[in-house]
Amino acid sequence: QLQKDLEEVKKLLTNATRKRVRDVLVAEKQKLELEIKNQPPPKPKDVAEEEKSSLGGYTVKINNYGWDQSDKFVKIYISLNGVQKLPAENVQVNFTERSFDLLVKNLNGKNYTMTFNNLLKSISVEGSSRKIKTDMVLVMCKKKREEKWDCLTQVEKESKEKEKAAYDTTDPSEGLMNILKKMYAEGDDEMKRTINKAWVESREKQYKGDIPMDI
Repeated sequence: QLQKDLEEVKKLLTNATRKRVRDVLVAEKQKLELEIKNQPPPKPKDVAEEEKSSLGGYTVKINNYGWDQSDKFVKIYISLNGVQKLPAENVQVNFTERSFDLLVKNLNGKNYTMTFNNLLKSISVEGSSRKIKTDMVLVMCKKKREEKWDCLTQVEKESKEKEKAAYDTTDPSEGLMNILKKMYAEGDDEMKRTINKAWVESREKQYKGDIPMDI
């Protein structure tokens, strides 16, 4: 913008005939030249921003996957139609000791991402890799220790333990009650009506003495 102003001033200076006007234009010219000289050099584009702008399309978060394991690896299978047709550099996986994230660029005009944080156990970054197969990306996480994983992430493990604790009780009727509460909370109107009806009938039988009070 300053460069354009300077060019404009130079043109006016060429056509100016009156001394006062020329003096004003010369002063303005010098001022602009000084401003241009003192301007900071243009900053290089941030690498992440540059990559972002080169992605194009829009980004889809991958939620569906399958997984299994061997003694040495945890394997995550991600289905993506036509992924084998992409250049290899368009399928990137970054590993850390307890996480990985997958980025698939420009597959049918879309980008796909998947992130796993807080993996259940540590993995070897150097030993982990990805393979591109027909309509599928296979992420291979190399286990640091050859032991069985019950699930993929710490969050999944905690969730399973909480659920187990809710039903693991020495009192069978309490465990049954927890299951009924969960069914009631997650069920539709029909399920809630059925549970309510069963509950009312159970209480009526208790009062009549047909069944023991502790059930």
